[in-house]
Amino acid sequence: MTSVTVKEIAEITGGKLLCGDPSIIIDNVQYDSRNVKEGSLFVPIVGEKVDAHKFIPQCLENGAASFSQYDDTFDGTKPIIKVDNTISALQKLASWQRSQFPDLHFIGVTGSVGKTSTKEMIAAALSGGFDVMKTPGNKNSQIGMPCTMFDIEAKNQAAVIEMGMSEFGEMDRLCDVAHPNIAVMTNIGKAHIENLKTQENILSEKFKITKHFTDDDVLFINGDDPLLKTLYGKQHFRTISFGFGKDCDYYAENISTKGFSTEFDCIYSNKTVHFSIPALGEHSVKNALAAIAIGRTLGLSDEQIQSGLLTYKNAPMRQQIYQLSKITIIDDSYNASPEATKVSLDVLKSISKGKSIAVLADMLELGEQAASEHYGVGKHLAELGIDILFTVGTLSENTAEGAAENGCGNVHIFKTNEDAYNSLHQALESGLINENCTILVKGSRGMHTDEIVKKLLDEYK
Repeated sequence: MTSVTVKEIAEITGGKLLCGDPSIIIDNVQYDSRNVKEGSLFVPIVGEKVDAHKFIPQCLENGAASFSQYDDTFDGTKPIIKVDNTISALQKLASWQRSQFPDLHFIGVTGSVGKTSTKEMIAAALSGGFDVMKTPGNKNSQIGMPCTMFDIEAKNQAAVIEMGMSEFGEMDRLCDVAHPNIAVMTNIGKAHIENLKTQENILSEKFKITKHFTDDDVLFINGDDPLLKTLYGKQHFRTISFGFGKDCDYYAENISTKGFSTEFDCIYSNKTVHFSIPALGEHSVKNALAAIAIGRTLGLSDEQIQSGLLTYKNAPMRQQIYQLSKITIIDDSYNASPEATKVSLDVLKSISKGKSIAVLADMLELGEQAASEHYGVGKHLAELGIDILFTVGTLSENTAEGAAENGCGNVHIFKTNEDAYNSLHQALESGLINENCTILVKGSRGMHTDEIVKKLLDEYK
């Protein structure tokens, strides 16, 4: 973080210094009291279950200054800045931090699915020619994304930032913080449709990533997405498309898999360039196309981009492949949506040498479309010819129904992760499932399917 005084923070955020030395220097921002140290600014968040204001005395004792929504000065000697809302104050301070780097190539990434993997691919590609800062993990929320601003350093030439939203108005606020000058929209799916009601609303809200765009800024869109295609060429700024259709500015042909890597030809500007990425699935190729398009637009050579792409690694719990002595595990347990789950099933089918097994838990936040979307995933699974399905949760009973009614003859329904794991483990140990099987584990974050992955790794590593 750019060093700043307590007095300056109060001025930036429109707050009032209740007490403490205004000249104290702050060089880091924390919303987790366990990470507070000398020179920290503590941002106490009022949550549904815990009001973090109760940790302010402890943070002051550890040498921090603190925001507060209340008038309590505690011992009256340590710096406390009174603000109307601590999250809003955090966002104002983060916006100021962003403004300290006007020449930075700032890439905002949004979309219904694939934000984190796309962010990782872009950051990898750009690392072939730039010093790149990227969102750690998936800190893309109203709190996490602003905190990412404080990780930007003077040496950085590019920042790749994940920007997530699930409700009306959230992208507006994130853009007021981040001011991206390059944006990527991966797709418009049905994640969070429970809150946003229609895909058209999702498109409208995500498009607000361009809120502060000037004529010189650039939007990169998935040219295969029917809703995103409607944005192409109709803006006061430039739009560049990527995808598999030959009408895209950057498109891929001759896709092939070698081990756990994928090779393809990228066609753009009437030239063909061969690329290789250490990732599987057509969705990974599409992520790479976005990265190539951005890299070329920013002036990198094909060789620099290829060098960077080879450093790509999947984020934890996102299609991480573990090739163990007896089984192969695809850990995609971080989250799930209908679109992303179908893509993961495609990957499962493409790399399976023995039995293919899918362990699928409920996909949340689908509202009235939950039953039909789960059924559609089961149907897709059956059409691919996946051998065995284990489901976890009530909604996933619709997945089981879709699979069974469309030809999958080996379907097992469970209420808990533990029951699903025990049955899977018993089948593996008894020989009912051969040792060369490949197991995909996927479900919404709230279903905690990473518990199943952990048990499999502990047993078979």
